[in-house]
Amino acid sequence: MSRSAHPAGPRHADVLPEGHYFAPPADLNALDPKVWARTVTRTDTGAVSVGGLDVGALAEEFGTPAYVLDESDFRARCRAWHQAFGGEADVFYAGKAFLSRAVVRWLHEEGLNLDVCSAGELATALAAGMPAERIALHGNNKSTEEIRRAVEAGVGRIVLDSFQEIVRVAHIAERLGKRQRVQIRVTVGVEAHTHEFIATAHEDQKFGIALAGGQAAEAVRRALKLDGLELIGIHSHIGSQIFDMAGFEVSARRVVQLLADIRDEHGVELPEIDLGGGLGIAYTSDDDPREPHEIAASLTSIVTRECQAAGLAVPRISVEPGRAIVGPTAFTLYEVGTVKVLEGLRTYVSVDGGMSDNIRTALYDAEYSVSLVSRASDAEPMLVRVVGKHCESGDIVVRDAFLPADIAPGDLIAVPATGAYCRSMASNYNHALRPPVVAVNDGAARVIVRRETEEDLMRLDVG
Repeated sequence: MSRSAHPAGPRHADVLPEGHYFAPPADLNALDPKVWARTVTRTDTGAVSVGGLDVGALAEEFGTPAYVLDESDFRARCRAWHQAFGGEADVFYAGKAFLSRAVVRWLHEEGLNLDVCSAGELATALAAGMPAERIALHGNNKSTEEIRRAVEAGVGRIVLDSFQEIVRVAHIAERLGKRQRVQIRVTVGVEAHTHEFIATAHEDQKFGIALAGGQAAEAVRRALKLDGLELIGIHSHIGSQIFDMAGFEVSARRVVQLLADIRDEHGVELPEIDLGGGLGIAYTSDDDPREPHEIAASLTSIVTRECQAAGLAVPRISVEPGRAIVGPTAFTLYEVGTVKVLEGLRTYVSVDGGMSDNIRTALYDAEYSVSLVSRASDAEPMLVRVVGKHCESGDIVVRDAFLPADIAPGDLIAVPATGAYCRSMASNYNHALRPPVVAVNDGAARVIVRRETEEDLMRLDVG
């Protein structure tokens, strides 16, 4: 669906901001493969299935709301990223997007590495059997305990994010009798075309050490002098949900120039460069993400060209896709509770979840798609706002979308592309119970993260 200055308003005169309207899709029953997991299809009965299983049967067995994750799609996307670089780069899955022990095992089996940014993520990775040397630790304020656990475990790299952390990691590594492999995260001054809260490479933000003013060069000087550190490369990350590769080109050029400056000053050519993640996915039909092989070719070409111009050997590239792997593989399944028509304003469709299972709409003004999935419908399209059940006016799941005009309580609807940052950012607001993650594959379903219970809430409440 796309925003357009449509001359005639949709049903119930649901006017959008600036007097614009959404143009209804040609077929409300169609499922755009760009936004749905690969095994999702509408069956002859009109209901939607995933992994060979009817969503109605999934709702009956596991309840709603529930995150439904297509395991075969997840694995296929891991393989696509791994194969896109042909073994010439390291692919680190960004665990912050969504992490569980099952996911770690899938990553390990498909040959990907793992990026973690907390003690909890590190513990999950190790508990699930990810080799420590294939783990990277990120974070702008790693605690002494987090660093100690990472160094003791033997993680493959720690990404240094501040001058204080350079000394902290070196001191801990020396105390443990180890030499820790590290990269320095550099903010390169690139303003990615993304939301303010997820743009991460301009100078005015909390991540990294600024390239401007010589701060990154000074960080390199300090790291090279410390016996507890083995500086292996430079790290850069310019933001999230990015479709335009121009920002990566500018970032790579500046990082490579820093590598050349390091060579000239210290006589050392660092062997690695990490360009981060942030590649976008399709949340709506308007989004047009690139395929992994296109991204790999573009990034490799950019780095190779810049290194050749600087007279440097081409370093080994690392990338960190998280959302780009897990985002499209899951959808959130809801049951409709009420349908409230406000004549002349809009229609509200309330579901049994909300901002506790998807905060992104409220936090980032994120756009999502939604479909009726328990049945097909020939009713005319009706512009609606899908909202949750929480005591909060900002509790919006899908701000503006079309559903059939006969949508009714008891219907199942699903929001695709919720694999990333929905379960991982879920909360207990209003003491809501966080939904389960149900993995489906080849006609079978299993819970990989169970639904919370009231007993779980009471267990933490020790007053």
